[in-house]
Amino acid sequence: MASHHLLLLCLAGLVFVSEAGPAGCPLMVKVLDAVRGSPAVNVAVQVFKKAADGTWEPFAAGKTEDTGELHGLTTNEKFVEGVYKVELDTKSYWKALGISPFHEYAEVVFVANDSGHRSYTIAALLSPFSYSTTAVVSDPQQ
Repeated sequence: MASHHLLLLCLAGLVFVSEAGPAGCPLMVKVLDAVRGSPAVNVAVQVFKKAADGTWEPFAAGKTEDTGELHGLTTNEKFVEGVYKVELDTKSYWKALGISPFHEYAEVVFVANDSGHRSYTIAALLSPFSYSTTAVVSDPQQ
């Protein structure tokens, strides 16, 4: 139990350290591998935006880099108020490492920019049978 709390503390620390991404990057994803204690590289990430009819429309996609980060998913102009879903292809990540995972994917659903334009860092800590997420959200921009 103590090790789980330590991992979450480390995850939060890494999010704060990496929060200052490229200028104009309102949505950043950071993925860490709890088994190997390293960034999770080449994790496929899909972002969806909830439509008025309740369906999920594709919004952006990419793969994490050597740092486990994915920048440049959208721009300030396109990242408007709404409900978004970030989906991480955890199954493919673990299968590539020769591990059979429990989850098909991990997802985070959140409301963005409902109180003014902000920047969001979504972080995930992965293991084959669990995942945890956290977010760092900036103050509203004037």
